[in-house]
Amino acid sequence: MNKEHQYQICLNWTGNLGEGTKTYESYSRDHVISTNHKPQILGSADSVFRGDTFKYNPEELLLASVSSCHMLWYLHLCADENIVVVEYSDNPTGILVVNNDGGYFKEITLNPSIKIANKEHVGKAIELHIVANKKCFIANSCNFPIRHFPKILVI
Repeated sequence: MNKEHQYQICLNWTGNLGEGTKTYESYSRDHVISTNHKPQILGSADSVFRGDTFKYNPEELLLASVSSCHMLWYLHLCADENIVVVEYSDNPTGILVVNNDGGYFKEITLNPSIKIANKEHVGKAIELHIVANKKCFIANSCNFPIRHFPKILVI
């Protein structure tokens, strides 16, 4: 049986510098992402698109969404398999192609570094990245490859 969950945020553009979008140069790309009972996310465009380099851009937020969804599934799967993960970090990268029609993500690569408690679980710990990718809600919604290069360390 399928279940549906609805999500909602509030996005407010804060970049009207007095003339609105009179010209491409006349406005800021700044915006605020918010939802109930959570800290705001200050957003902008990437600096190459006239954005603020000190604020998150949509491309970075997409990387964060893919990486965090994968991590959450991975931790769930490890818990189910009695693999004790004691540390998890990732440094994902993505390739954005810009063309005359706008652009698209060509690929995202996840580079998770995981520390586990038992060396006998290393093989299974690596395999679970494939399963996590198949279950990840965000990865299943993307139309580009998501690659994984996990590094498993034993404490």
